[in-house]
Amino acid sequence: MQNLTRVKFSNLDKLLFPELRITKSDIIEYYIKIAAMMLPFLRNRTLVRTRYPDGINEVGFYEKDIPKGTPEWVQTHKKYSKSSEKYTNYVVCNDLDTLLWLSNLAAIELHIPLSKIDSVKEPDLLLFDVDPEPPAALPEAIKTALILRDYLENIGFASFVKSSGKKGLHVVIPIESGYSFDETSSFVHAVAIELAKKHEFIVSERSQTDIPGTVLLDYPQNSERGTMISPYSLRAVREATVSTPLDWDELPSLRPFDWNIYNVADRNKEPWKNFFSERFKLPG
Repeated sequence: MQNLTRVKFSNLDKLLFPELRITKSDIIEYYIKIAAMMLPFLRNRTLVRTRYPDGINEVGFYEKDIPKGTPEWVQTHKKYSKSSEKYTNYVVCNDLDTLLWLSNLAAIELHIPLSKIDSVKEPDLLLFDVDPEPPAALPEAIKTALILRDYLENIGFASFVKSSGKKGLHVVIPIESGYSFDETSSFVHAVAIELAKKHEFIVSERSQTDIPGTVLLDYPQNSERGTMISPYSLRAVREATVSTPLDWDELPSLRPFDWNIYNVADRNKEPWKNFFSERFKLPG
């Protein structure tokens, strides 16, 4: 690997998923295999990383700013935050070298915003975060996502679904430029409210997440500060799951740990092949 990339690797034998004996080298190999499928989702977006330098059983940390020692060839984007009253210099991952450099830093999870760096205040994605509250679990999340898909189809939207890599699902819609986050958040919230009226187990507000057995259609991540786990990113859980784009017909038989570091790169499907060619308008 040293001869094929600008990245200087270190501690390749370090165990990052101890129970499965998955090393940093294994994670780098996974991201090499998945890079062609993953990079289009990372391109021209500011990344928030979750790093686990001592493995997932130890305390990890979120990282927004570039770390000390970031190579000059890594693309960055500086953005001002009103809430923290400071500039943050984000990593932008547009190439394989940067993806491998992040992997070498044990940045196991890569989270992306819903807008690109050339227009950070205008989202190009809508996100419905389908989040079940125990004893509700993945089967209830699947039922909710299918209800949501049908509703969206009826009002003219094609939607794309992926596993979150944890207990829930993400339903994503690519949209045309020109909208604000207030508009996209309001739309997602309005859809959630409408479905909650029709289905007793669906809730639309985070204040309702203490109701056992419900499924939240979460909307606040549709904001300039909000992020979602990137398609094809690993998750820092024991089973080394991956947030995996799915065909809708795969959903009914989906089990929690079906897609992981061992098998996602070998999928012969392109479930989101139209994702970058379709753009939708919000209702007038």
